Amino acid sequence: MRKIILLFLTIISIKLAAQEVNLIPLPVKLEIKQKSAPFTIDQNTQIVAADSLINSISFFKDYLSKYYGVTINRDSTLNKKSNVIKLVVNNVKTANPDRYELIADNKQIQIIASSSKGIFYGIQTLIQLLSYSNKALPIQIPAVSITDYPRFDYRGMHLDVSRHFFDVTFIKQYIDYLALHKMNYFHWHLTDDHGWRIEIKKYPKLTEIGAWREGSIIGLWPGQGNENIKYQVLPTTVKITPKDAVIKTDGIKHGGYYTQEQIKDVIDYAAKRYITIIPEIEMPAHSMALLAAYPELGTEPNTKYEVAQTWGMMNKYNNVLQASDTTFKFLENVLTEVMDLFPSPYIHIGGDEASKVWWKQSSVSQQIMKDNGLKNESELQSYFIRRMEKFVNSKGKTIIGWNEILQGGLAPNAVVMSWQGEKGGVEAAKQQHKAIMTPENKMYFNHAQFVKEDSLTANKFSPLIDVYNYEPIPAELTAEQAKCIWGGQGCLWSEYITNPAKVQYLLFPRLDALSEILWSPKEKRNYPDFQKRLKTQFKRYDLMGITYSKRYLEN
Repeated sequence: MRKIILLFLTIISIKLAAQEVNLIPLPVKLEIKQKSAPFTIDQNTQIVAADSLINSISFFKDYLSKYYGVTINRDSTLNKKSNVIKLVVNNVKTANPDRYELIADNKQIQIIASSSKGIFYGIQTLIQLLSYSNKALPIQIPAVSITDYPRFDYRGMHLDVSRHFFDVTFIKQYIDYLALHKMNYFHWHLTDDHGWRIEIKKYPKLTEIGAWREGSIIGLWPGQGNENIKYQVLPTTVKITPKDAVIKTDGIKHGGYYTQEQIKDVIDYAAKRYITIIPEIEMPAHSMALLAAYPELGTEPNTKYEVAQTWGMMNKYNNVLQASDTTFKFLENVLTEVMDLFPSPYIHIGGDEASKVWWKQSSVSQQIMKDNGLKNESELQSYFIRRMEKFVNSKGKTIIGWNEILQGGLAPNAVVMSWQGEKGGVEAAKQQHKAIMTPENKMYFNHAQFVKEDSLTANKFSPLIDVYNYEPIPAELTAEQAKCIWGGQGCLWSEYITNPAKVQYLLFPRLDALSEILWSPKEKRNYPDFQKRLKTQFKRYDLMGITYSKRYLEN
């Protein structure tokens, strides 16, 4: 009987220990040391690390200070063997440079990696191991042995600041959210029909005029007063506008932009978190803010363009840039300033939802097509993208574009971001181009999380389980083609997101699901287990003051 009782207590102990280690994303290998007491952070705990690891040191110390009110010291030469957190770069080459090991017992914690970036990812795991029940010392960390590295090289998250502008303080907070989830790319959607958000010194009207709109559509697109109109998605070859459409806006001026000095500050902030910022400058469509400032670049230069006040693709609001030498020179000057600011080797140039009707009805466009031997408007789009790619490549950079850049022939070195399902990513991979998977039915976090939402969202449904169960590598690809799937990305479009709390609400916990998709081994993903681990993650979010739906706690 005594043996049975001891066995029962051992099983209970194992279960309790396992419940304490709830990590997202799930590591490659996790061993809980049942016979070892936890490590305890107290007022005498010190970090031992070289000066080269200041990014990881600062991030961890700042986290402890902000959320626990705890300050610990650091020494680069200390030889203590107990009550220390050691960060060690061993310079051993590994198949995955982001790999790290984390070993914790009652005496010390070691994070070992071959690079400073690997150390930083180990720090994110260490943060999740902190006890969260109170903010006071001591803080306990369970005894574990972890070996970990990411599945995909590209782990991205997007934010649209054109529809609604978010200040630098929140952008930095957003970047911290990505860092905590081991994401390494931030796709910053800086321009669109609804606002131009980046200072370009050569063209000041882009922000003087293009950064401001006179109102925003009221209610869910197509807006109040249009409830009985059945809209069709605008095809690329047909111009559709319901004659009885009514556009009602709130009449509230909206806008803002980032100065180049602010951009540099954000880039530096992200770099210290090993996150590359990919700027997006939309072309040839989604350019109404640009055309409002410089109408001579449109297909109807005598038209007075306005910064768009409505969402969606109605013909009054979706003109495109003329594929002329004047336009190309303008865009080259813009991209020169952008590329001088952003060290990223990648520049996103959009390329989506370009209605060909504008080029079709433009005599100038038709002459450009004739002069360049182009058979149709899809080839004109390809001509446009190829011209811009050639310039970007000349500066040592690579373009990324939405999957429509495949139309008329893919530019030679382009990376395809597949949002209209997986077809674009599959086609790109078969052509041996890198592809980033972000199909809107799974990866658009501005969609509703629940059938009945707490507030207004895009009128589509992307529940947490669908996000979590998404597999970025399409089954139809061969093993060789699958190597071209660079990774995946979540997108957050801000039509119905006017404040940081709403961003948080739509981001969490779908960002948790995304991080596990892109980091953890495919075979280890398990949705019921993920739901259990989320309960602990929500306690961390409570500690950090992050908004999320409490309805997840009901499950």
